[in-house]
Amino acid sequence: MSCGCGVQHGHEGGGGSCHVSAPSPRRWCRERLFVVALGLFGLYIAHIVLDYFGVSVLGGLFSALYEYAGMIWLPMTIGLLVGGLIDRFVPSEYIWRVLAQHRRRSIFYSVGLGFLASACSHGILAISMELYRKGASTPAVISFLLASPWANMPITILLLGFFGVKALIFIFTAILIAIVTGLLYQVLDRAGLVERNTHSAVPENNFPLLDDIKSRWRAYDFRARRLVSDLIGILRSSWELARMILWWIVIGMLIAAAISAYIPTEIFMNHMGPTLSGLLATLIFATIIEICSEGTSPVALEIYRQTGAFGNALVFLMAGVATDYTEIGLIWSNIGKRAALLLPVITVPQIVIIGYFLNMIL
Repeated sequence: MSCGCGVQHGHEGGGGSCHVSAPSPRRWCRERLFVVALGLFGLYIAHIVLDYFGVSVLGGLFSALYEYAGMIWLPMTIGLLVGGLIDRFVPSEYIWRVLAQHRRRSIFYSVGLGFLASACSHGILAISMELYRKGASTPAVISFLLASPWANMPITILLLGFFGVKALIFIFTAILIAIVTGLLYQVLDRAGLVERNTHSAVPENNFPLLDDIKSRWRAYDFRARRLVSDLIGILRSSWELARMILWWIVIGMLIAAAISAYIPTEIFMNHMGPTLSGLLATLIFATIIEICSEGTSPVALEIYRQTGAFGNALVFLMAGVATDYTEIGLIWSNIGKRAALLLPVITVPQIVIIGYFLNMIL
């Protein structure tokens, strides 16, 4: 897995949040973010040296990188801070208690709670498996796994920075596919066609969620010392989230910038245009490439800019999660082979059909 993570519990701000814990401690020179930043800096030095000798081979690459950076720095900063807020103040108990319920509405809850899971698509895997071990039903875990990478707040803000209002189509599509897939898994679960959770679930009693929120609010200490402590906690959580996802975003921007600088538009139009064959080619590309959800965002934008096919961009984003072999392998080993194999079987046709429809109307 690209993002080593697990669910963290318990902190001063209010009972633990469902978030991906900090990357394992390691020497600063081995930090992924540092390594990627160092590589990017070395590439920039090479650009300056080559440009001095009249060789502008990297000029187009850095021009595209500057453009991408200008588009995302503000929404990315806001997204990280929002992720820090959620991590600090949303207890994990709220999430896993709801997902453990084997009811139809738990699918809708799992999609809604995915909005609070501030992590990359690989980080979501660890959260999902932790929820499963705590008793969450297989359908609820699958819905959470599909919705979280694209329906959570930080990614929503990032996509809005790239695609503007059209990014809401991605979010609504991710929510729709997550709900439909979760409901189908519930049908299969009742028929015994997918593996059921053998872990002891949380009793399906009425957890007093609103009462708990009110009691936490009444008990909160608004004095300066506590406010400063929570502010530091928010910034620390935002930084841990940045350590986990920023290096993926930089890699994705490099790939997108390279596409913009060195691959002629004609190649994209011929092979990944707004046709059914173009959609299938995009699907294959999304299946092969292994980038975290944040990293795929700039690549999807470049596909859209090169081809004008909004449906292809959606297929690239959504199919990357639905066909990710790390994700399928982890479901296979933790839940079962039928649950794992059915994931692409159920989700990919939905993604392709919606992508094809969007290509026709946009």
